[in-house]
Amino acid sequence: MESCFDVAHLAHVEIYSDKFDESLDFFLNVYGLTLAGKDDTSAYLRAWDDYEFHTLKLTRHTSTGVAHVAYRASSPDALERRVKAIEQSGYEVIGWIDGDAGHGRAFRFRDPFGHVFEIYYDTVWYEPPEQEKPKLKNLAQRYHGRGCHPRRLDHVNLLASDVNEFRRFMETCLGSRVTEMIQLDNGRIGGCWFTINNKGYDLACTEEHGRGDGRLHHVTYATDTREEILRAADIFLENGVHIETGPHKHAIQGTFFLYVWEPSGNRVELANAGARLILAPDWKPIVWTETERKKGQAWGLKTIETFHTHGTPPVDAKQGG
Repeated sequence: MESCFDVAHLAHVEIYSDKFDESLDFFLNVYGLTLAGKDDTSAYLRAWDDYEFHTLKLTRHTSTGVAHVAYRASSPDALERRVKAIEQSGYEVIGWIDGDAGHGRAFRFRDPFGHVFEIYYDTVWYEPPEQEKPKLKNLAQRYHGRGCHPRRLDHVNLLASDVNEFRRFMETCLGSRVTEMIQLDNGRIGGCWFTINNKGYDLACTEEHGRGDGRLHHVTYATDTREEILRAADIFLENGVHIETGPHKHAIQGTFFLYVWEPSGNRVELANAGARLILAPDWKPIVWTETERKKGQAWGLKTIETFHTHGTPPVDAKQGG
């Protein structure tokens, strides 16, 4: 499949919290994001070198999980091409919305598993207030060093009962490429890692084991160094945050990782991917077997059981729309 660059990058993720105030305090003071704006229902958050107004929208809700995943198109014409492709794809179309505090009009659509996506072009570039202005004008915001202080949004991981069908959705609607994948012994695909530019990946989809729909596995922000992740582990420890697994190194994609649960139960990650880029235009997906994955992570750490079973919202909770 020929690469399509109509989509520029993963732009932001909206997640629900049923403990909004606690979650907001976590993301601001422990995780280390910056509050760009707030209204009656949502807080708009960003890492210190994200160029857009926000990359995480935290919304007050009766449950948890992902509300929508947003991508920015490469141009107005590219947006129209993608919208046409999505309308002709056979997947569910929600239609145009006016946008919100961080961007202009956006086109929304849904995958077969209940996840809502949107794509837009017109965006709001972050204009830092005086106290957040960097000394170096090629940075989006000053390096504040608060909490774990990640640099940028990196990726999101969603759950689906049929990863192969999700792959078709991503390739058809967003022009994504698969960089790595897991082939299970039973013939199913256990996971796929997707990119729409030269990053190793910006979205992953892994197999749903909880019989849920439209669920979130995790959202990830990137740090500059591994040492920042080691420091983050101590920060999480001192603040009573549940550390699920890590720090350690993934076999797939080679990222150095640390997973925690924020106060409402959504899984969030800090990761350092180093300088790994996919520059080959004819890249062939790396295929991992079930036997290889059972060996654990890169240095032998076994994958913790909750990593396969925990997602948000919980399967026995009412899911939001």
